[in-house]
Amino acid sequence: MILSKYNLKRINIPGLEIPGEQIFELPEKVLQFGTGVLLRGLPDYFIDKANRTGIFNGRVVVVKSTDTGTVDDFDKQDNLYTIYSKGIVNGEEVSTQIISSAISRVLSAANEWEAILEVARSPELQVVISNTTEVGIKLVKEDVRKHPPASFPGKLLAVLYERYQAFNGSTDSGLVIIPTELIVDNGKKLEAIVLELAHLNKLEPAFMDWLENSNSFCNSLVDRIVPGRPDKASGEELEAKNGYTDNLGIMAETYSLWAIEGDDKIKDVLSFCQTDEGVVITHDIELFRELKLRLLNGTHTLCCAFAYLSGFKTVKEAMGDEQFTKFITQLMFEEIRPSIPYKIDDVVAADFANKVLDRFRNPYIRHEWLSISVQYSTKIKMRVIPLLLNYYKLKNEVPACIALGFAAFIRFMHVKAGDEGLYTGTINGEEYKVTDSQAAYFAKVWENGDNSTVIENILKNKDLWDADLSALPGFTAAVIEQFSQINNG
Repeated sequence: MILSKYNLKRINIPGLEIPGEQIFELPEKVLQFGTGVLLRGLPDYFIDKANRTGIFNGRVVVVKSTDTGTVDDFDKQDNLYTIYSKGIVNGEEVSTQIISSAISRVLSAANEWEAILEVARSPELQVVISNTTEVGIKLVKEDVRKHPPASFPGKLLAVLYERYQAFNGSTDSGLVIIPTELIVDNGKKLEAIVLELAHLNKLEPAFMDWLENSNSFCNSLVDRIVPGRPDKASGEELEAKNGYTDNLGIMAETYSLWAIEGDDKIKDVLSFCQTDEGVVITHDIELFRELKLRLLNGTHTLCCAFAYLSGFKTVKEAMGDEQFTKFITQLMFEEIRPSIPYKIDDVVAADFANKVLDRFRNPYIRHEWLSISVQYSTKIKMRVIPLLLNYYKLKNEVPACIALGFAAFIRFMHVKAGDEGLYTGTINGEEYKVTDSQAAYFAKVWENGDNSTVIENILKNKDLWDADLSALPGFTAAVIEQFSQINNG
């Protein structure tokens, strides 16, 4: 049987959380742009949890903005879907299953724009959430009176203008708007684009005042690995065990974080924050950004090439090796943690680092190192270079683990150009694909010179790193030595 509201009464699985009938009567308080698994596995997860405890008491209307695909699966399942959460918490395996009832409707922007504008006119609406990918938050000069506008900011402005007109610009009709796109200051950037678009559309000054003063655009940061639907074998196993078919079910790790920049007024509106410590509303989310960027992303980046060149395909495989685990632990606690360029309490940083190690050990998430290596040089520049420079500023000595990670990165980027702009490297006779905007540079620099010369040229390239890394005392020699061991190993 298919998962649906009608079939809920026929499902009786121990440990499976099923929504009560009263949830389906809750008002629609959230307008969400995006149907993706991250939104369904994080913001919608928190909202669903709060609804179960009688706190937020509001459901989500989802806007499907793209023309690809349909909303048929949502319609067939009454917008219900299962979240299978699995992970490691304090060294122990944890597993939960929840049928989420957060979503009330999924509307197509192309075919149901008037219905979306009707939601904008609803007195119950309080919150807008989005995840339209990083390219979604950009200015497109367009007429927002089109049905619908093409861009996400255009659609959002049209919704806000419709609301302004419906409530005659009342100050209490404004919304809390929370983009979750993975760009720094996503709320501020979205607000700036919407304001500029409003000016381009020559909307009245009174609306501009309402837009700026009655609405809250919040920066936010999301952190949860949500791979999506279970693979075929796992899906068939879950269907046989649970007794129902779910074409919307998603896998997610246990860990979850949604950090939102806001004050007490924002907290009152986002009351779902009361039900899960994973929702953090604070005046400054930079702490959480630095923890994630350095201890999670920075560690991934510095370990990526070393792990792949050592023969590990996934993060979980690498974490099963004693020597690799020793390396990653030393890297995080002794070199990255003290070098974070932001004042963070040691206890807070250590707690986050331990959670990261638990996440890396998660046996249920297949996170491939080659996927992590995409745009590798950019990730090194953004995530690692500030740590390296700060480590030298604090200790003026070579960070051994960072040097090893850098040497492995340079070996990984020993690439050659192929057909159709593709670049590949080779290790132990096996070819791998490199996706990096600087791949052409690395292919060229490897054409001439011995290993030591190539490494020195890479390290001193200010265009790559915004710094001459060869000027750091002992760093070049350490990277060359580690490279030699990796290359001959």
